[in-house]
Amino acid sequence: MKPLASLARPPRLTPGARVAVVAPSGPVPEDRLKAGLDVLRGWELEPVVAPHVLDRHPRFEYLAGADEDRAADLQRAWCDPEVAAVVCARGGYGTQRMVELLDWPALRAAGPKPFVGFSDITALHEAFALRAGFLTLHGPMAGGVDFVKSSRAQEHLRATLFAPESVRTHTAGRTLIPGGPVTGVTFGGCLSLLAAEAGTPQARTAADGGLLFLEDVEEDTYRLDRYLTQLLRTGLLSGVSGVVLGSWERCASAAEVHELFTDRLGPLGIPVVADFGFGHCPDARTVPLGAAAHLDPSTPVPTLTLAEAPLS
Repeated sequence: MKPLASLARPPRLTPGARVAVVAPSGPVPEDRLKAGLDVLRGWELEPVVAPHVLDRHPRFEYLAGADEDRAADLQRAWCDPEVAAVVCARGGYGTQRMVELLDWPALRAAGPKPFVGFSDITALHEAFALRAGFLTLHGPMAGGVDFVKSSRAQEHLRATLFAPESVRTHTAGRTLIPGGPVTGVTFGGCLSLLAAEAGTPQARTAADGGLLFLEDVEEDTYRLDRYLTQLLRTGLLSGVSGVVLGSWERCASAAEVHELFTDRLGPLGIPVVADFGFGHCPDARTVPLGAAAHLDPSTPVPTLTLAEAPLS
């Protein structure tokens, strides 16, 4: 099986760049969106809110408007040559309903742009990786409470977008399952979304040489077990070189969650590091998906070093 290869890097942002804000998933609280837009303006960016960001689905309150409208907003923003980046407003649920409505050849032809989001946006991270070959950013969203109330999350995203060389090295967490240094290409996101994607026509079926990033929120331990077991049964994890765990907010205790990962991932014989500070947590860091990286779990604090800056 051919190992994963690093993906096309988007260009970094410069002051004055236009940034589209889209809502591919759940409804967006208007007050939080306004606060997030103010942060982006404070970075000397020009945020452009897509037409349907504040929509509500007429029957399903968990969706930010109709599937076709959410897809059209993302399609229009990505294919607009005046838009330098696309930032999601929030997660929730809904990307899987609209991902097949996107014109992927047109998105690929428009070239890579910084694309930021996490949680339910995992389905789009995977789609951009597999259908377009673009590196994306697993990071805080414009209308997310974890963004508007965290200066550290804001500053890490800002550094990633404007000065990507400054975030090539990530040092955090602790080693859960020891092992020697490994290299691979980063991929992953929200565990439940990765499990839900498994078996769909465009889903990833192998990840040889991948460095798998996982996080989730509000999941019982048996559900986390189910998701991990599903990924193990598909064979997706058989070629992974290492695993990096982020936050498990409002799940079980850290000890119980770590015990589960030790039980399910230990037989793989690969290093696993925990508490890496990305996902549904305060001060979440931004991590690139689709970047070649070196993970050293043998140091007192694990270190992830990107082979090159995440943006060009």
